[in-house]
Parts: sequence; structure tokens; C-alpha cells
Amino acid sequence: MASGRPTPLLLLAVAAIVALAIAHSGEIGARADASLGRGMPAREAELARGFVLGEDDRIDPRTVEDFRRSGLSHLLAVSGQNVALLALLAMPVLGALGIPLRARLVWVLALIAVYVPLTGAGPSIQRAGVMGALSVLATLAGRRASRLYALAVAAIVTLAIEPRIAADVGWQLSFAAVVGILLLSAPLRRAIGERIGSRGLAGALAEGAALTIAATLATAPLIAFHFGAVSTTTLAANLLALPAVAPAMWLGMLAAAAGQVPGLPVAPINALNAPLLAYIAQVAAWCGRPSWAYLEVRVGLGGLLASYALIAALALFAQRLGRSRRIAAARRRREPRPPRRGGGRNKVALAALAALLLWAAVGGGDGGGGAPPARGLRVSVLDVGQGDSILLQPAGAPPILVDTGPPGDRIAAQLESAGVDRLGALVLTHDQSDHDGAEAEVLAAVPVDRVLFAVLGRDPRGLARQAGARTKRISAGSVVRSGRLRLEVLWPPPELLGTSHAGQDPNQLAVVAVARWRDFSMLLTADAEAESVPLDPGPIDVLKIAHHGSDDAGLADLLDRARPRLAVISVGAGNPFGHPTPSTLATLAEHDVPVLRTDLDGTITLDVRPDPRQGGGSKVLFPKR
Repeated sequence: MASGRPTPLLLLAVAAIVALAIAHSGEIGARADASLGRGMPAREAELARGFVLGEDDRIDPRTVEDFRRSGLSHLLAVSGQNVALLALLAMPVLGALGIPLRARLVWVLALIAVYVPLTGAGPSIQRAGVMGALSVLATLAGRRASRLYALAVAAIVTLAIEPRIAADVGWQLSFAAVVGILLLSAPLRRAIGERIGSRGLAGALAEGAALTIAATLATAPLIAFHFGAVSTTTLAANLLALPAVAPAMWLGMLAAAAGQVPGLPVAPINALNAPLLAYIAQVAAWCGRPSWAYLEVRVGLGGLLASYALIAALALFAQRLGRSRRIAAARRRREPRPPRRGGGRNKVALAALAALLLWAAVGGGDGGGGAPPARGLRVSVLDVGQGDSILLQPAGAPPILVDTGPPGDRIAAQLESAGVDRLGALVLTHDQSDHDGAEAEVLAAVPVDRVLFAVLGRDPRGLARQAGARTKRISAGSVVRSGRLRLEVLWPPPELLGTSHAGQDPNQLAVVAVARWRDFSMLLTADAEAESVPLDPGPIDVLKIAHHGSDDAGLADLLDRARPRLAVISVGAGNPFGHPTPSTLATLAEHDVPVLRTDLDGTITLDVRPDPRQGGGSKVLFPKR
């Protein structure tokens, strides 16, 4: 029969194909990457890779910033939306091939199993993959799929895979969006449908708008709580982009699939997709570039809880109002009183949302970063001998490691002792072994989400992708985020990334960034001395002295402008270079800047915490020796 159960032979064949595809996911990903670049302008090709594969490393920084400020950055990271669209695309295609319903569901399950590792298996895609697989399995079993049951199992599975993932902001936002959709989308869909229609194209628009508004409302308080900022245009941007998003992703997925077959043309597919991607990018620019589009806000725990209490109250009110209207309509038609719908499910959803808020409030564990302050930031200037390695551990978000130090200097052991079992990002400032020599050791020791770099004499992409990490070039203007922590890149400028640097001092091209958490700031200079690199970070709290404390004719002027409260020097004991030099120490003494050194003090740990007496805005610095 067309809807008969899948045969054991089919299941075995599908399992073998999935195993083979996962084993060769790197090659499949490379072919998909190449196919998404054919027949499209460069910007649209980069956006297609971001939409389908989550690879945003080649997207122009200005475009990435437009997406972030407009609230569209979720489109550049694979998520549950991708899994849902993949299933919606695959079902009719498989049906057109004459495949029976249950066999189609098995193939959709296989596609999900391949797609999740292909895109890097981030928190949102893990959750979506588990939920999608559970829905398919429930359909195969002939049972009505429960979204809340699937959501609960998705939480359990992702926590089992990585117990500290609850501290990941992406995980929290992913579940908040789903719970918000479960609570709010139905009443919103009915309200919008009453005004624009509920059938055909109008019904599809009402459905899409309801999902967008529900997810936006549910995630806005968490975004403000973690990042200290909100996009004022996110709702408008998502609604404007809505008609183009699904077609753009479907065409991208078709191009990625077609690219697996040698000789199959993909340029016509990409030519259709390019205008859609260009339109979405234009929406991001319209909604992201006004100065008022992205506002800094301070939302504490009380504000977070109050926001979600208000959302829950509105959801319950909407549910009661909708039921009252249905009862009134039934009375007018002299029909039986309609049954109560979703009451128990909504209570479970509210409980899930409350649990999510609790994780967010306490930091959900330590985010794989040891035991930083529950609501603060820990900065560790690691003792890696004559090298640099700085670990930034924001509470409730994955840590960031800036440089790895030289090979063989126990960086893996130091990460383990700090409690790090995952890195949100590894930043390689420049191509010298005392800064990036232990990259392979770090990638082998802990999972790394992203490897970020500017100018390197070698290409780190191969090593990173073997370890399952995404790569991205950064330059002045780039912002690296993890929870409330921001790394604002000051140097090098973007125009230096694409030029030849043969014979040039790599120190002058090193990544320089300011680490900011609330009001705290620390200038991370790598080996870029102020006499060679123009730096104007404004007032800062801590200065990492460049190049292990070597002579720097520009240091005095930098100290005058930045006025740091503390200087730290990463330097090896008894090094043959005479670092830190007497002139550097004298300049710091003349400016009354206290100094901590790894050769004398070992690993330097700074704890930064909000000051409740100042409304959580000010910082309290606790240096530890």
C-alpha cells in the first residue's frame, strides 16, 4: 500500500546512507558551499551560505551589523526554522517521486539526521533536530505529535549531550522562542486572520506574522537582559522580510543539494534566489542603520521576571478572551459549548518558561567556563610562559579565548583547571607561535564554536573545520559577542585583509580589541605596539601591555588617553629578550599605573561584578594573585 510501513530493507538502506553522509559531512559541506556561490553576486552568495549552512565568516561586516541591529541575525545562523523548511520542502519533492507517505517520513528523518551535523550542530539546531525527529517518529507511530512533549524531550536530550548548554544564550533564546510560539501564536493568528483573512495567501501571511510576533515578544526580554540592548525595528524587519525568507532558504537548500551531483547546473537556482537575498539584505539595512534602531538598555533580574510575567498575563488574557468569543459565537449559532482547548498545555508551557527564566537568572551553571561570578565576568591572563593567552568567562555564556600561547605550554590543562569544556570563540590575533602555536591543542581539548582571525600567514580553516568549528575573518568594526561580553575589534582595518603582507611585521597586523562587560573595559593589544598601530580606545579599566612589555615609544601617549586603572603583562620568567623592559616599567610607574605580571604573579585573574549600589551599572574589580 502507498502508506504501508517502511520495510526493514528500506530502514537499513536509509541508516547506511545517513551514516555514510555523516562520515563525509565535510565533503558534502564543501560541495554545498561551492554550489551556493555559483551564479550570484558575492554578497548574495555569502548570505546564502549563512542562511543554509550557518557560515557567516565571509559576509561583509557591515552587512552582519545591519542584520544584528535590525534583529535579523537569526537568519545567518541555522535554527529550527531551517529544519521545518527542510521538511516542508522534502515532503512534496519525495511525493512527486512516487515515494509512499511512511517512506517519505523516513527519508525526512534521514535528512534531519544529516543536516544537523552538516551545519555544526549548534544549540538551536540540536533542539530543532530533536523536535523534528520526534514529530516524524510520532507520525510514523500513528500518534498525534505533541509539541510540548517534543520540546521537553529536546531539552533533556540537548542537556544530556552537553549538560552546561543551559547557560548558552542561544539555547535559552531558542527555547524561549518556541514556548512563546506555543503560548501566543494561536491567539495572534486568530486576531490577524480576523482582519486580513484566514484562507489562502492571507492565511499564510497571518500564520507567518503570528509566529514572528510571538517569537519576537518571547525573546526580547532575554536579549535585553543578556546583551544590554534591544532592536527597536526587529518586529518591522522580520515582518518585511517574511515573504522572502522561506523561498530564499528553499532555493538555497535546493542549490546545496544539486551541488552534490557533478555537472548538475545550480546557477539558474541561484539566479532566482539572488533577488530574494538582496531584498532581505536591503530590509536589514533599512531597519538597522538608523541611530535609533538599536538602543542600549539595562534590564536586571527584576525587569526580566516582570517582563515575562506581563507576557504570561497577556497570553492567559488572550486565551480567555478567545474562548469567550467562541462561546458567544456558539450560542448565536445554538451550538454546544466548545470544549476547553490547551489549558493543560499552556500551564506546562508556563512552567517551561519559568524554568528557562530560572536558568537565565542564575546563569544556568557556568557556561563551560569554570566558576566565574554568578552575574559577572572573569578575565584570566594565563601563565603560558613567553606568550599570550587570555580567557574571558562571562556568566551564563560560553567563554572566549584570545590566543593560545606557544605549543606545549599546558594550555589544555589550564583550560581544564578553569572548568572550560567548551569555547564560544577562539580568537587568533596574529601568526606567531607564541600566540597561536597551541591552536591544535585547544581544538583537540575542547569543542570550539568559532575560530576568528584577521591576517594570518596560513589558512586556519582546514584545522578548524576538522574540529567542527566555524571560521570567520574579523577586522576593525567587528563585534564578537558572548552574553553581555563584547569584543569590539579596533585593528586591523578591513582594507588590509585582502592585500599581500609578505615581509611585513605580523605584529603590526595583530587583532586589537576592547573587551567590554557592562561598564568594564579592557584593551587587548596582542603584540601591536602603540608606536606602530593607531589606537584610541577611550578610557579603559585594564590595559594588556603589548608585546610582553617590549619598548614602545607610543605607550605614554596611550596611557594619557586611556587612563587605565591596572596594567597586565604576559611574559615568560627569565626570557632572553629582557621583557618587560625597564623603559616600559618606568613609563607605567610615571603614570601611576599598577602592574601585574605573569612571570612574577602567575595566572592573573580579574573578577568583574555589577555593583548593586549603583543599580548594577557600575563595576567592582577584584584582582587576584
